[in-house]
Amino acid sequence: MQFRFFETKLNEDTVELAKGSDAVCVFVNDSVTAVVIAKLYEYGVRMVALRSSGYNNVDVQAAFGKVHVVHVPAYSPYAVAEHAIALLLTSIRRIHKAYNRTREFNFSLSGLTGFDLHGKTVGVIGTGKIGRIFIDICRGFGMKLIAYDAFPAKDSGIEYVSLEDLFRKSDIISLHCPLTDGTKHLIDENAIRLMKKGVVIVNTSRGGLIDAEALLNGIKERKIGAACLDVYEEEADIFFEDRSGHILNDELLSRLISMPNVIVTSHQAFLTEEALNNIAETTVNNIRSYFSKNGICDNELCYRCGNIEECKKDRKERCF
Repeated sequence: MQFRFFETKLNEDTVELAKGSDAVCVFVNDSVTAVVIAKLYEYGVRMVALRSSGYNNVDVQAAFGKVHVVHVPAYSPYAVAEHAIALLLTSIRRIHKAYNRTREFNFSLSGLTGFDLHGKTVGVIGTGKIGRIFIDICRGFGMKLIAYDAFPAKDSGIEYVSLEDLFRKSDIISLHCPLTDGTKHLIDENAIRLMKKGVVIVNTSRGGLIDAEALLNGIKERKIGAACLDVYEEEADIFFEDRSGHILNDELLSRLISMPNVIVTSHQAFLTEEALNNIAETTVNNIRSYFSKNGICDNELCYRCGNIEECKKDRKERCF
């Protein structure tokens, strides 16, 4: 295999760069719309290889019958779950504030009072691999666990509740679910209204799960005690770039970052050596599998089956 690398993101303006390729390899901030897919198909590209688990940036329905889409279902669930805990601990124990103070030889403890995780109720939305690892870590802190999932894990020992009950009972809410039409703005004004005063919200999944404007209003109204965000709904043109010398045009993100109880990291939860190695290895194997096994790949995403990540053909024959 031969690879060509482009710094620019794949979108409707740059898709022409894919001419002459058999496949394109994309990440979370590339935009693989129906228009892009039509162009890829026209150029003879037959495969989109995602270097991520999530695929909300790909129009999988438009791809069906034209371009095969593969992803990396589990590069390192530990990386993301551990980052969620790191954000949570940093926020509630004011570690980021203490670090900045001591760098200036300010050793005052004023304003650094946090709270124990032990005994608190954490509501986990999404109990896939990452969600269950996050739950295991929380159990180690002695926290009470409740969860919501549209497809509960069988024989997991997890206490599942309704989404409304989770909002009402949780001291901390952590999101570990994919972004779909059904989960977009899962946390909105109505959801926040149900939550406890002082709730901490952690999101290391997809920015679109949270209505950012509703989140900001909840923080301003003192309903939300803290927000720990590794993702943001409009991150595509912002994250992964050095914008320190520029004025940030996204006023909503600027206001969130300015809040003293908000921590934002730039979609780095996946960023460990182990995860990067797994992503690279799985992506290459996905591409090799497709072209050496007559279009069959274990990690294909297919609109035909309804449940996009599973295959009714058991991956033993081509989807189309």
